[in-house]
Parts: sequence; C-alpha cells; structure tokens
Amino acid sequence: MSRDLVNEICRELPGAEVSDPWGGGHDAWKIGGKMFACIGSVTPGVSVKTDSIETAQMLIDAGVGTKAPYFHRSWILLPWDCEPEELRHRLVQSYKIVRFGLTRKQQQALPEFPDT
Repeated sequence: MSRDLVNEICRELPGAEVSDPWGGGHDAWKIGGKMFACIGSVTPGVSVKTDSIETAQMLIDAGVGTKAPYFHRSWILLPWDCEPEELRHRLVQSYKIVRFGLTRKQQQALPEFPDT
C-alpha cells in the first residue's frame, strides 16, 4: 500500500474530495465535508472510520490495524503493508459510513453512489 494507491482508490469514490486541512502534507479525504480517510505527514498508513469502537477493537485484535493516533476510538490506522483488497474494502466502508451518516439533503446533493 502507498499514499498513491490510497489516493487512487479515494479519488474513484463519488463526491470524495481531498484537502490538507492542517498543512504539512496530510491527505484528508472527505465526503460532504466529513472526513472518511486521512494520511498523515509522518505516521505510516491511512486512518479510516469504522462503524463502532467494538469493530475497531476487533480489527485491532485481529491485526488488521492499530489505534489511529489523534482520532476517536472508532478509527483505525491501516499500515502500509495492508493487503490491497483489505485496504480497498476498509476505505469504501469508511466512505459509506460517513456518506450515509450525512443528512438526507446532503446525500441528495452528492453524485450517485451505485453500490447502495
């Protein structure tokens, strides 16, 4: 896994936008103004949202990722050596969690997401 691969996957998600809100080389991917993935400038890997603290802990216990520094406990950090299929799955799941958590009005303003 690499920053380029993460950015390539996120770029394909309808309505996803990237910014560097803190400066210094972060890639923060958002949908409807809410972050679903973040690559830090120093920590190796990408942080993604899960549906709950319990899911995050299960993934940490299974060795899929570690606690994402600076994020809520429902987020995990996927290391650079994460399998590409797992990476894609976790990025898409995080995107869906955030996208479908937006208000109905915000969701209607976004491009259609075919996997609903």
